[in-house]
Amino acid sequence: MTANTNLTGPASHSPSIGKIYGKPVAHSFKVLDGVRDKKHMEQVALLKTGHKIGHGHANAFVAHHKARHGAEQVIQAVAASRLGYIQASGRARTLR
Repeated sequence: MTANTNLTGPASHSPSIGKIYGKPVAHSFKVLDGVRDKKHMEQVALLKTGHKIGHGHANAFVAHHKARHGAEQVIQAVAASRLGYIQASGRARTLR
């Protein structure tokens, strides 16, 4: 079996992590999808207590998940605030 050198983050360790915890890395990311509104350490605690994942791996999963999905949330928040400003000011126009 050859190693895929293009993988980064937790996915690069996926086979060994899957063997350690009995579930693939993707399972942890699905769990984190459901608790995006929680703080970083609350998400880490959830993975540690509810899914028996070690602190280091849980912390890495949360950091990777937040980095991957954080940009989407920032873009949505900026767009919503700009739309709210435009609607409140009565200046309807296309956002650029």
